[in-house]
Amino acid sequence: MMLTPATRGMRAACSGAVAVSLALSAATGPAQAAAAPGGWPPRPVTAYVVDANGAAVTPVNTVTNTAGPQIPVGMTPDDIAITPNGKTAYVSNFSSDTVSAISIESDRTSRPIPVGFNPDAIAITPNGRTVYVANTDADTVTPIKTANNTPGLPIQVGGNPYDIAITPNGKTAYVVNEQSDTVTPISTSDNVAGTPIPVGYFPTQIAITPDGTTAYVVNGDGTLTPID
Repeated sequence: MMLTPATRGMRAACSGAVAVSLALSAATGPAQAAAAPGGWPPRPVTAYVVDANGAAVTPVNTVTNTAGPQIPVGMTPDDIAITPNGKTAYVSNFSSDTVSAISIESDRTSRPIPVGFNPDAIAITPNGRTVYVANTDADTVTPIKTANNTPGLPIQVGGNPYDIAITPNGKTAYVVNEQSDTVTPISTSDNVAGTPIPVGYFPTQIAITPDGTTAYVVNGDGTLTPID
């Protein structure tokens, strides 16, 4: 799905369930769902709904469908991902050039983490050690160490990085470059970008098979590019 300015930033994440991709979201309308794996914390499960217009994230008890108090984050929050251990949700704040880390236990945020210009897509390695944030208008990706929420040096990628997917073994992050018609592989061991992979026109989304052998890229020209 390609996000328009009207829908950008209205997404949701759920704690306490098996992880699902945006493509398999159970949500409808402007909200999309992603979830944290591992069964932590125990029920009730909480959905964290990102609202760009409200500069906040709303926790929702999915058993009672009751919304809790809003959690303030940065301006125009756009995407959200939860660490595999289910303890922290990371939110990219598009207009604040920051990432907010939300403690799932307390629903409180830490000090904003500075990243690049207009952060958008966000992904977390399977071991939960690193968050990767695509800075759409800086043509970079910022790695963040979850141990201390420290951002690393920006990684140069293609024009307008828009989506990120990480292989199941955690070794490679694939970044979709919307304006360059490419995908950039990043080695997570040293955060070095590899040679850009040409795909179709105006790529927007990427998903990787569970066995990690193939990545599929959705292009704006109505094609799908498989990457071995």
